[in-house]
Amino acid sequence: MTTRARIFIFCGLSLNAIGCAGRATAQSPALVQTVVPPASVLPAVSRVVPVPSPIEPEPVADTDAGAPTGAGGDPACRSGMVHVRFDYCPKLERRCVDKEYDKPNHITICNRFSTEQPVCRAPRVPVDFCIDEYEYPNEPGAKPPVMFDFFEAGAACSAVHKRLCYEREWVTACEGPQEKPFPYGYLRSSKQCNFDNRWVDPNLSRVYANDPEIQRAELERLDRSVPSGQMPGCVSDYGVHDLTGNVDEWAMADFDRPHRRSKFSALKGGAWGHVRNACRPVTTSHGPDFRYYFIGFRCCSDPHPSPVN
Repeated sequence: MTTRARIFIFCGLSLNAIGCAGRATAQSPALVQTVVPPASVLPAVSRVVPVPSPIEPEPVADTDAGAPTGAGGDPACRSGMVHVRFDYCPKLERRCVDKEYDKPNHITICNRFSTEQPVCRAPRVPVDFCIDEYEYPNEPGAKPPVMFDFFEAGAACSAVHKRLCYEREWVTACEGPQEKPFPYGYLRSSKQCNFDNRWVDPNLSRVYANDPEIQRAELERLDRSVPSGQMPGCVSDYGVHDLTGNVDEWAMADFDRPHRRSKFSALKGGAWGHVRNACRPVTTSHGPDFRYYFIGFRCCSDPHPSPVN
């Protein structure tokens, strides 16, 4: 059996130094990948990639009600975005047929799901939105930047006249119209998407260094992400790439979680390590002001409205 290295561990601050204690805390029902101190007690971080200046809106043609769903080039969405319309299930029940317990992170990972039709245990919610085909900056072949907190990610999307995705939108784009557990199917596969990479011990004082060159060197040493679109099999049936693995992605929570650190934010998809890189799990253990070396984002927007007759 191939040994899978772990990338997520408990990291804490002592009075004298920043260190890692080699454990994680599981919280139910949300997936917990990493438990860290709130960003408010961490040193200030230099931006790895600056937030772009606002741009003029890109012209968008009128659309009609018959525009294709989930197809690139839909006139309801800007260039590089996919139009998705679906009835999302907030509570989808599916059966796992091959699972493992990941002791370092205290999580259960499903390696294979049954192909039987999942059961929806809550009223469906109609969704209609546009989503970037790739992780920010939404350019095939570009490396997704990291070390953005939720607010900075939202500002970067706003600067290009978009917004962060809601959880339900992100999940819908990932599962596709057949509501698959992984964007590519039912069997967890690191050959399809970028995850299960070997963990590298981070030097947190360098990750959060005020000197941008020190920080940049450490982030490059730790980085196991790949350029957007490099793994052609990591695409959902709607044509959205790299949703699971590569970098965690900020999203807006569908509802407030007052007893969680995240409250109104969420992290989706898992990063490039050995975690539950599936469509449904969500990380809620980090506050919206948290930054880390495998956290990025992608943008969504509302579709262009149909003309009034």
